[in-house]
Amino acid sequence: MTLAFVVALLAGLSTVVGGWLGTRSGLLRRDVLAASLAFAAGLMIAISVIEIAPAALRAMGDVLGQDAARAWVGGALLLGALTVLAIDKVIPHDLNPAEIEGGEQLERISMGEKDAQLLRSGVLLAAVVALHNLPEGLATFVATLEQPKGGITLAVAIAIHNVPEGVAVAAPIYAATRSRTHAMVWATVSGLAEPFGAVVGYLVLRALLPEEWLVLSLALVAGMMLAVSFMELLPAARRYQTHYSQSLVGFFLGAVVMVLSLQLLSAPIV
Repeated sequence: MTLAFVVALLAGLSTVVGGWLGTRSGLLRRDVLAASLAFAAGLMIAISVIEIAPAALRAMGDVLGQDAARAWVGGALLLGALTVLAIDKVIPHDLNPAEIEGGEQLERISMGEKDAQLLRSGVLLAAVVALHNLPEGLATFVATLEQPKGGITLAVAIAIHNVPEGVAVAAPIYAATRSRTHAMVWATVSGLAEPFGAVVGYLVLRALLPEEWLVLSLALVAGMMLAVSFMELLPAARRYQTHYSQSLVGFFLGAVVMVLSLQLLSAPIV
């Protein structure tokens, strides 16, 4: 359990890397961010479809039989996706990182624009990113508990995803205050929601599910990851890209790397 918590913590704190980038506009490149986001989406979709969901189905089949297992796993996948969708629905459209991560703030920072209103925007974004990170923390924690190698791979994908979110938080705060310390603090706070969501979510699942059914949480994780990939990562990659090939190549490489790594590991999650 300690390893799972540490992995979730490190994945969440990748927002610090984004915070650092957000205070150094010369290092920000939209083409790199677009490819990185698409790469993370490729990783997440591949591991969810090829490994996590089938592993949950196999394990639940041993408990319930194949027909019932399909129904329960399908329901858990849907519930995971709906959880992410519900979080997005309660967030105002103009504050959702999936909608605003398009480089506009980066361009304002690079031009040296200083706007006090950006401070409020940055603080609100920190709260929004923290809310987004809650289910991601649970996903990383559960996957690492079940199979450390798979969980760490998933954490890498989530960490890549969190870097631009750290940028989105830190850039407006830095523009408003010219304080790298303030910007980094808020980026860090938003990332700490990930280990918090990991622990709280896991305790809730343990209270609600019988011990032998905890593996069903893997399907919940897969649903969350698919929703995050299709609703957030890929749209954000398209907003950052300066040419469609950046997202396309990033996604393809992410999926290929995941497939190859699963072949090399040859270790099922359960």
